Amino acid sequence: MIDMKKYFHNLEAGQVPRFDSGQAMMVAVLFFVAVSMTMIFGLAGPVLRQQTIVRDFTSSRQSYFLAEAGIEDVVYRLKTGKEVSTTEVLSLNGETTTVTTTDTADGKEVVAIGDVKETVRKVRTSLIFGTGISFHYGIQAGMGGFVLKNSSSITGNVFSGGSVTGSGNTIYGDVVSAGPLGLIDGIHATGTAFAHNIRETTSNPTIIEMNAYYVNKDEEVTISGILYPDSPDQDIIPLPISDEQISEWESDAEAGGIMLSSDCDNYNLSSNTCTIDTTRSLGPKKIPFNLLVKTSSGILTMTGPLWVVGNFTTQTGPTVRIDPSLGNKNVALIADNPSNQSGSGIITVGQTTIFQGSGHPNSFVFLISQNNSSETGGSTDAVSMNQGASALVAYASHGQITLSQSVSVKAVTAYKIVLTQSANVVYDMGLPSVLFNSGPSGGYGILDWVEIE
Repeated sequence: MIDMKKYFHNLEAGQVPRFDSGQAMMVAVLFFVAVSMTMIFGLAGPVLRQQTIVRDFTSSRQSYFLAEAGIEDVVYRLKTGKEVSTTEVLSLNGETTTVTTTDTADGKEVVAIGDVKETVRKVRTSLIFGTGISFHYGIQAGMGGFVLKNSSSITGNVFSGGSVTGSGNTIYGDVVSAGPLGLIDGIHATGTAFAHNIRETTSNPTIIEMNAYYVNKDEEVTISGILYPDSPDQDIIPLPISDEQISEWESDAEAGGIMLSSDCDNYNLSSNTCTIDTTRSLGPKKIPFNLLVKTSSGILTMTGPLWVVGNFTTQTGPTVRIDPSLGNKNVALIADNPSNQSGSGIITVGQTTIFQGSGHPNSFVFLISQNNSSETGGSTDAVSMNQGASALVAYASHGQITLSQSVSVKAVTAYKIVLTQSANVVYDMGLPSVLFNSGPSGGYGILDWVEIE
């Protein structure tokens, strides 16, 4: 409370009282508060924006994985033959994704939309009809094993249910000789070796540039990597195409009609041989006699599987290709005479015969022989090939395939395999998942899987 008596006394003395000291303090406080608030809001803006970015990023990732989960569910059901509606709405952790499936000329297109807090991500996959078969090795032999001679070589991994022997030949990849009788001898492998026995004869050095897994090893063997003695033997695995699958392709070929002798450019009754010497398209078709392709200027275009009930032979120079309209599909040419599998069903490819796919990088001609001479103790070649080839896979699960001279193929699979002279097998990266135009519906093959706008 102001002392009024003292107040007036001071006035009479000429002294003016001061009340502004408190006001200055108030101004200072207000200024400090204003500056502090400015700094706080200046710092809060970026923090809030960063928080929003993090929240949106989290929602975006959730939307993406939600779409992935939805599309994986639908693709799995399509590949395993389960029922799928045109539009599926799937829930995951309280959120939903909408998956739409539409038919295409070659299969189906599946699009999944994930939407978490209005952050939308879309994933699409294209599926194509066909039977999927995987070739994981450039060369795979059954119990008959395989032999490399002269300067033959392999570019790709090798798997054998029997021995793998050579004379210093190079395999540019891993080598597996499975089972308790597994043997690697006289091979130079740039990758890792797996075998019960790794051996070296006096004239045939064995060199393993990487690791070696074995039970027994000769001291002379050169191994640059890590040694794993007393390793368990690798399991023998079945060859990739079953007899049941081949029978399905034969049925598909027969469903396309049976070729008549009058359809041949020339038919020899005594040898039961049909000769093709002009440009033509053929398939799917069952051919109830031996087939000889001898044209050096024309092209045999395969429009579907061919089943030759006898021997298939090409002379010098012809071209056998897959119709371009089949895209990334593969076509099988099968030589199989069920009434004489030890003496018939033989494939002989002449020099400079060219095999071509459809033009798609993952399209191959499959030459398949069901001759079983080698498996039953005989010595007849199921498939023999000389110079040429190209987009070709040779297959004889019960017989022997011999590759000689400068032949080059994408993959070889047989009960027994022999490579001579400068033959080379160059594994193609399109072979882990090959598709065919016909056969049992082994689900769908995945053509692509991408995120879209």
